[in-house]
Formats: sequence, C-alpha cells, structure tokens
Amino acid sequence: MNIYFSGIGGVGIGPLAEIASDAGYSIQGSDMAESPLIEQLRQRGVAISTTQDGSFLRSSHELTPIDWFVHTAALPHNHPELTLAHELGIKTAKRDELLAQIIEEKNLKLIAVAGTHGKTTTTGMLVWTFQQLGIPASYSVGSTLSFGPSGKFDADSEYFIYECDEFDRNFLHFSPHLSLITSIGYDHSDTYKTKENYETAFRQFIHQSSSAILWQNDSDSIASRKADNWCLQPDEVLNLKLAGEHNRRNGTLVLKALEKLELGDNMNKVQALESFPGTSRRFEKLADNLYSDYGHHPVEIAATLQLAREVSDNVVLVYQPHQNSRQHEIKDEYESCFELAEQVYWLPTYLSREDPSLSIIPAKELIQATNDPDTIKVAELDDKLWSTIQGARDDSKLVLCMGAGSIDSWVRHQA
Repeated sequence: MNIYFSGIGGVGIGPLAEIASDAGYSIQGSDMAESPLIEQLRQRGVAISTTQDGSFLRSSHELTPIDWFVHTAALPHNHPELTLAHELGIKTAKRDELLAQIIEEKNLKLIAVAGTHGKTTTTGMLVWTFQQLGIPASYSVGSTLSFGPSGKFDADSEYFIYECDEFDRNFLHFSPHLSLITSIGYDHSDTYKTKENYETAFRQFIHQSSSAILWQNDSDSIASRKADNWCLQPDEVLNLKLAGEHNRRNGTLVLKALEKLELGDNMNKVQALESFPGTSRRFEKLADNLYSDYGHHPVEIAATLQLAREVSDNVVLVYQPHQNSRQHEIKDEYESCFELAEQVYWLPTYLSREDPSLSIIPAKELIQATNDPDTIKVAELDDKLWSTIQGARDDSKLVLCMGAGSIDSWVRHQA
C-alpha cells in the first residue's frame, strides 16, 4: 500500500506515518513547515515536501499510484491537496480510519486509552511499562517521548497501545480489546453540542470495547452497565511513587490493565511504572524551577498545580487560555482551579479554530470569574514577563507555564 500523509509533521499524523513505515507500507507526505518529526522521517528516507499546492502529490502519484490520502480533521475541505486527491480518484481518509485498517491487517489487539483528561500521560505510562517488562508492543502517543518515537510498529507485538481521542468522534472508528477511561467530563463542543452527546459517544465507545477499566463515578455518569467492565472505587487508587494525585490515579489504571491482561509480575510492574520519565509538555522540566505543561482546562490546571505543590511550596503559574470559543464554555469553571498558585500571570487567549460570531473575551473578564482575582495579573509574552519568571526562579519558586498554544515554544526559546 502506498500512502500520502498531508500534515505529516503534526502530532497526530506524524506518529501514524512512522507506524505505517515500520509496518512496511510505502509513505510520503507534506506539511506547511519543517519540524523535528519531519527531519526524523526524512532520515528514514521518506520524501516530504513543505509545499502543499498539490504539485508534490501529483508527481508522487504519477511516479507510483497512491492508494490512500490521509489527512487531519483540521484540513479545509477546499485544501489544494485534498481537492486534487478527489480529482485523481485517491481514497481519502482521516488518520484513525487508516490506523484501524493497519491494526486489523496486522491482527493486533487494541489497548485504547480514552478520556477527557490524562490520555497522553496514561498512554505513555503504559508504553513505558510494557518496554520495561520486555513485552513487545506497537503504539501511538500524541506527544513526544524521551524513550522512543511517538509512533511505532513492532512486528513481534500482540498489542497496539493507542491514545484514542474523542475529538471529531475519532475513537468510534475502533473496537478495542481493552479500553482504559481516564475521566469523563465535557469537552470539544465543536464536535459534541451538548454534554449528553459527549457522554453518549463514550457510552458507545465502551460498548464497542470487549472490556473497559474506568472509575465508578464515570461509569455511573454515563449509565454504562457493561458486564465485562472493571469499575474502580476512589479508595482503589494505589499509593504509587509518582508525583501528582492524577498520575497515581492514571498509574492505577495502567496496573489494573496489566492485571486484566495477565501480563508481568506484580512487583516488577510497580517498579517499572514508578520509573516512568514522563512525556513532553506534561509537567516537563525545562530548567531549574521551570516547567511546561499542555493543560488548558480548569480540571487539568487544578491537577497540575496539585502535582507542582508536591514538588515546591511556592508555585507561580503563567497561563495561556486556549481558544476563545472554549473560554465561552468554561469561564465559570475557573472559580477555584488556581488556589494552589501563589501568583498567576494570565496571557491573552490563543486563538485557533474560532467561531467568528463569538466576541473575544478579554483576560480581565475571565479573571473576574476566579475566586481571588487580586492574585492574578494580566501579562504578555514579552521581555517583562521573562524577567518576572527569572526573578521568581531566583527566589527558588517553581514557575509553571501552561497552555496548548504558543507559550511552550516561547518559554523554550527564552530558556
């Protein structure tokens, strides 16, 4: 099979391209700009263009006919490459349709990690633990890993471990052997117009799974009563040597999954899990007293601040909200999520995939929704903010930079 990946440098498409290459398929692709992942793929001998006007797709198809054109959900319907693929009669699909095909063709058992929060870390924990126990596994994680590529196909593996995202109903393309559900709240209103729609999708996903492990309160919230489910109580969270209550919860899911699959010795499983080095942008240490985190939802903010307070008694947060449309949905949830930070610097909202009919909510208005707006200051990504960050670090305070937009690249450049 010959596959063309549009957006091959992205965190969703890139790992899938690595998996397809490992699995023996012929691949090529394009993206708008260079990236470390593109460089890694080029080192494998993959032909990649940073021009997306259709010329590279056409020449590739003329050289060897392309069977699949794979793209992200974010690709506009009138994108030159997508338009040309239709004209050339190439099968077009989003990433999860192809991945489901590969899993079926290779006869792999899918272990899917889904949930509103904690998917990436839990998937990374599972991959890491399999590696430490010497159990072959293929996998795909939506983040950079320090211990391997983001996506990998292992010909000796029986299992495929996958961060199974609910955005655009992606996870409904799969029928997992085992699903781990980290949490169920409400997110992605651009896909699910109501909380009920969101919960219905999770209920369907669990129904499509041979079995699932989840928390009892989540099972109750979506009225899932499948007999093969393992529903965990709050007092079943294991006292693991992992920083952060949410990490201990997610680690418990990982160990329960290994128990259900009857894999690994119990003592070795715990030791392997507790040595987990983390994933990129999930409380990632960039330098002394300086951390970056992808979190941008009040639940994630509160959980990461709780983790940070286990590391330091003095935590300063720099927060960049993500998507104005999302701020309209979650602004009333900011009330108490910043309580564990002694100081918060609030950046303008990072705009992405916006509804033009919605007014931009200014930072000051969002701040007023919190319990203690006097501890929060409006800031910008500029030299003044960096000087403030440096001063806090010099005073031995932990500075946590959170957001899914430009804040991560900015702080990495400064550091």
